Amino acid sequence: MQDETDTRLPDTARRVADLLAAMGHDRQVVMLPATGKTSAEAAAGLGCDIAQIAKSIVFRRLSDDAAVMIVASGANRVDEGKVAALVGALGKADAKFVKERIGYAIGGVCPIGHVQKTVMLVDEDLLKLDNVWAAAGHPHAVFNLTPRQLLDMTGAPVADVALRA
Repeated sequence: MQDETDTRLPDTARRVADLLAAMGHDRQVVMLPATGKTSAEAAAGLGCDIAQIAKSIVFRRLSDDAAVMIVASGANRVDEGKVAALVGALGKADAKFVKERIGYAIGGVCPIGHVQKTVMLVDEDLLKLDNVWAAAGHPHAVFNLTPRQLLDMTGAPVADVALRA
């Protein structure tokens, strides 16, 4: 059963809310008053640390044109060289590629509910946190979960993907 708040979600966020409910996730999708397209915007809207934003970065693997998603701490920049060493040479994924392969528009890319099989890696730095916030299919929609729940929901392996100074 859905509550009244859920019925006002945009379609893509509703899809995520329904998927989370089917997984038995106990936290709801939250709509931010302002956009959460960037980690800084989402953290400001939630009143949390930027590191707690589990941002989804999508690349295109050159060998087979597969979508490659990195779920990284909002405090980190992704090191494309480290990722390529793990999954193969990468190219840029434009908005059309992301929408077609993942099923969400850039700015609201959720780590679950993809329309096609996605190669995924989770930033090891997220595991240092008690909880994180991930996009829920819309630039204003997010949901809270633990890093363990993120790993269980995605089935993605943990990797060192951060660019280190």
